[in-house]
Amino acid sequence: MEDKLSIVAKSIAPSPIQELSHLAQRCNAINLAEGFPDFPAPSHIKHAAISAIHSDFNQYRHVQGICDHLANIMKQMHGLDVNPLTDMAICCGQSEALAAAAFAIIDKGDEVILFDPCYETYEGCIKMAGGVSVYVPLDPPHWTLDPNRFINAFNERTKALVLNSPHNPTGKVFTKDELEIIAEECRARNCLAITDEVYEHITFNNAKHISLASLPGMKERTIITSSLSKTFSVTGWRVGWAIAPAFIASAIRNIHAKLTDSAPAPFQEAALIALGSPPEYFESLRSDYESRRDYIVNLLARIGFKIQFKPQGAVFLFAELPENCQLSDVDYVKMLIQQAGIVAVPGCGFFHADLSLEKLSQEGYCYRGRYIRFAFCKSDQTLASAAKKLGQLSDAAGCLNLR
Repeated sequence: MEDKLSIVAKSIAPSPIQELSHLAQRCNAINLAEGFPDFPAPSHIKHAAISAIHSDFNQYRHVQGICDHLANIMKQMHGLDVNPLTDMAICCGQSEALAAAAFAIIDKGDEVILFDPCYETYEGCIKMAGGVSVYVPLDPPHWTLDPNRFINAFNERTKALVLNSPHNPTGKVFTKDELEIIAEECRARNCLAITDEVYEHITFNNAKHISLASLPGMKERTIITSSLSKTFSVTGWRVGWAIAPAFIASAIRNIHAKLTDSAPAPFQEAALIALGSPPEYFESLRSDYESRRDYIVNLLARIGFKIQFKPQGAVFLFAELPENCQLSDVDYVKMLIQQAGIVAVPGCGFFHADLSLEKLSQEGYCYRGRYIRFAFCKSDQTLASAAKKLGQLSDAAGCLNLR
C-alpha cells in the first residue's frame, strides 16, 4: 500500500535530528540538539495563559490586539507602517506562517532561493507548494554571502527567496551590505521575499537585526514571519504571524483557516501580555543568551572544536569538528551520545546542495560534513552538566577523546 503515498510524502525523509533523537532517548542524553529552552517561561506570561483558560478563552479565536501590538513593534524597531487590520495573519507558530506564505505565492515549477546551510523546514514547505529550491552556499567560516553566486542563482523561473536572520544554524546576522545586495536583486527581478525573523530580539555584541522589509522598495514585496516561541521561551504555544502586503496577508489568512483555523486561544491572550513587555525584558533576554553563548563557545574551544565564528545572534553554535578528527559529523554525534551522553545535531542536516562527495571536494564544499550544531538555549545547570561529562572524556591536554 505504500504506493498510495503522494510523491511529496515519499520525497520527505526523516531528518538526522529525528533519527538521532531515538538513540539519545535510549542513552538518556543531555539535549543540546533541539532549539527549545529547558528553563521556565516568564511567570507573568504563564499566569496570563492560565487566567485566559479560567476565563474560558478556549474556543476558536482571533485576537486583534496581537496585530495592534505587532504594528507598534514594527514601527518602533524598523520604521515600518503596517496596517494591523489588513496586513497581518495570526498563525500556529512561525512554521505554519511560512508554510501558508509558500502556499500563497508559489506555483508548480516556481524556483525559490535559499541560503545554505539553512533550516530544513523551508525546503519541505516549498516542495509541498510545488516549488523548486535553489541553494546559494554561504562561505565559511563567517558564512558570508558571495554577491556573484547569489545573482547567478536567479532566472526567469525565480519567484521568491527565503531569508533567515539571525540565522539557524550558524548564528550569523546578515549585514546591511548583504541585505542591500539581496534587496537590489529582488527589486530588479520583481522577486518576493519570505523572511524568518524568530530570533529578531536575540543578537549579541554590536550585531543588529535589520528586517529586509525596512529597505527601500522591499515592504511591498516582503512577507515577514515570526512568533512568540524564541523570544518568550514558549516554543510549544504555537502563536506566530505573517506580516505582508494586504493582498498576500489576506491569502495567508484564508490558507491558515483551511489548515488549522485558529492559533491556540489562551496563548493568543497571553501573547498580549508578552508583546507588551518592557524594553528591560528584551535587554535581559539578550544578556542571558550572550552569557550562555560565551559559556558554550569557551567550553567547546577548550576541548578541541574549531570555533572560527562566534554566533552574532540566535541560540546555536555551529562548531567545526576538531582538526584531527577523521569521523563524519553523523558518526561523531553518535559517539558523543554513546560515550558522553550528550546529543547535538550533525551539520549535514542543514546542507542541501545535491552534489556528490567528489564534486563537493572539487568545488571547495568539503566542509559540509565537518560541522555540528549545539543549542545553548539551556539552563545553567544543563550546560554545567554537559561540561562535566565532556571533561570526564578529555585527555591530559584537555581535548575531547572519543573512540
